[in-house]
Amino acid sequence: MVARSSEVRPSAVRHSASPGAGGRRRRGAGRLAGLGLGGVALLVLLTGCDVGATFDGFGWPQGGISAESRRMYDLWIASCIAALAVGVFVWGLIFWCVVRYRKRGNTLPVQTRYNMPMEFLYTIAPILIVSVLFYYTAIVQTDVDKLSKNPDVTVEVVAFKWNWQFNYRDGQGPEAKTTASTLGTSEVIPVLVLPTNRSIRFEETSRDVIHSFWVPELLFKRDVMPGKIRNVFEVSSLETEGAFVGRCAELCGSYHAFMNFELRVVSPEKYDQFLAAKQSGKSTQDALSAIGEDPYAETTEPFDTRRTQDNFNPDKVPARTGS
Repeated sequence: MVARSSEVRPSAVRHSASPGAGGRRRRGAGRLAGLGLGGVALLVLLTGCDVGATFDGFGWPQGGISAESRRMYDLWIASCIAALAVGVFVWGLIFWCVVRYRKRGNTLPVQTRYNMPMEFLYTIAPILIVSVLFYYTAIVQTDVDKLSKNPDVTVEVVAFKWNWQFNYRDGQGPEAKTTASTLGTSEVIPVLVLPTNRSIRFEETSRDVIHSFWVPELLFKRDVMPGKIRNVFEVSSLETEGAFVGRCAELCGSYHAFMNFELRVVSPEKYDQFLAAKQSGKSTQDALSAIGEDPYAETTEPFDTRRTQDNFNPDKVPARTGS
């Protein structure tokens, strides 16, 4: 018989590795090692400089005025650096694979069914990363939420639509007595005066809806709950004197955006003088003036209530007519 065609279809042949394959593998391993060293060098470079200031805190507020705020800030920066290091390593592997294993002719590359070292690496490495982050997060969170038995200062924060009342207490819990108080109004921003180098406990409660006590420089944002719930937290010490704006960070109604207050941090001596002046009957403004402080808030202003005579149909406007 005569074959219908003289063409012979080539069978699939698995090409053996060329003599230069070993050299290419060694060069690839060298590139991978260089990439790893570059990532480590980048990590060392980032940790050796003020990364927070260079990259604007990676979105985290800067300028903390308490030890707790610095711990939370450092944890955030370290987490961002770790994420960047992992990202650089993964991006490097992706681009290395694109260049190293790009198509060269019609030869099918050697196929590998599995790679135990690689599978072990990408299984264990994420577990280690998450475990380390979880460990340091738990450590910082436990330290930040820690309460002492006898804080130096106790302040009751009372929120209501749409202002604040700060009560200086002689003890802890709802049974303690208020020795002095500051009440905010639509015309005057309430000023919370606190000392440096003393532990301070905040006990929060609301008269109506959920509010949120937030001073960006404290890096605390704690919900103020209505009813019998008292949200309690402490600051071991305030380390920077000055005036710092405080806000309500929970949408609570029409004037939520204007529900501001001011934290005024002074020396312990001035704080004692301020508290004595308040207990003697002076207003917050007079007590602040007595210790040489600005009597009114410096960081924010009262909101415009627009409560003028034009809002209430004055007599000069006839009834049933527009204005």
